[in-house]
Amino acid sequence: MSNISITSQLLDLESTIERIESGEFLIIAADESLLTQLPSGNWIGGTIPYFMSDEGGLVSKEKIFVNAIEGLSGNTQPRITPYDSKSISRIAQDAPDNGFTIAILPAGSDVHAEYAQNAPGFPNMFFSPLIGWIAGVHLDDVANNQAKTVFGPGAMAMADKAVAMHVPLPASQIANIHIVNLFEQGNGPKIVFPKTGFNVDTCLVDGVETNLAQYITSQNIDTRLPLVADYNGINVNVSIQALNGGDVALYAPVFADVEYQFATPVADYMSSFNQAVSNQETDKASFGCNCILNFLYSELEGKQTGNLTGPITFGEIAYQLLNQTLVYMSIENA
Repeated sequence: MSNISITSQLLDLESTIERIESGEFLIIAADESLLTQLPSGNWIGGTIPYFMSDEGGLVSKEKIFVNAIEGLSGNTQPRITPYDSKSISRIAQDAPDNGFTIAILPAGSDVHAEYAQNAPGFPNMFFSPLIGWIAGVHLDDVANNQAKTVFGPGAMAMADKAVAMHVPLPASQIANIHIVNLFEQGNGPKIVFPKTGFNVDTCLVDGVETNLAQYITSQNIDTRLPLVADYNGINVNVSIQALNGGDVALYAPVFADVEYQFATPVADYMSSFNQAVSNQETDKASFGCNCILNFLYSELEGKQTGNLTGPITFGEIAYQLLNQTLVYMSIENA
């Protein structure tokens, strides 16, 4: 078995169709209008019109971001599997003994919620590298359009299923997952929620029942700052999507009875983000994605993030669902 690598390119529709028809194994990100024109083949896809290209951040409904798995031989083909909210718990069990899994989930779907709330407890989770992203839509279209994934072997666009590509590696290689997170727990009050979910109203702020939306407004909290919880020594962000009257919509669920704090303010989001990326060995990155909130708040349109390219997404997967992070995978010699 030869060494596996992943290449990335921003392509037009015609070039992408050629790559699919040549039988390559591909992970594809594009606006729905393009994804639905692609033929069946060895690929998975998700809707998103935001990308980090070699030239910098880009918003385009005409371009397609393509990751290709290179170095495959006939007897070691990746497996492509769709999952719904009932079967997504098998995703880590289906992973190769030595290899990695790339997954795409549609934002706002039942399978997204199931994964977000329960992935850390799925069987075999954390045994095999699992990376991926949450499909979305142009921010102007959030009210009217649904995020979708595509199961390439059937060229089926789906609003309610996840897709995954399980890729075996030779014994001489291992995959590693890296997380770039600007944020850490601040020293403000501890916030605890009575139930797990993506929409919240009441919470306990230092033990006092409080409406979260009113608290954010009264304390003049910068909603670019996520809520942060310490999950076994890893800072996990929950980003604010919108204040809707007395409710707060979130990009990831908060978990019941977990202590959150608003993140320590970042003096200059843009320079802090660039500094965090420059501290990484991004030349080793073979696959990655970045959060739409980093794209917006760091004003990344036209700007590069080290050597990292990939879709700009509605959430990142590094085993569990993350927000306001950049995640990438390196494939290295074992």
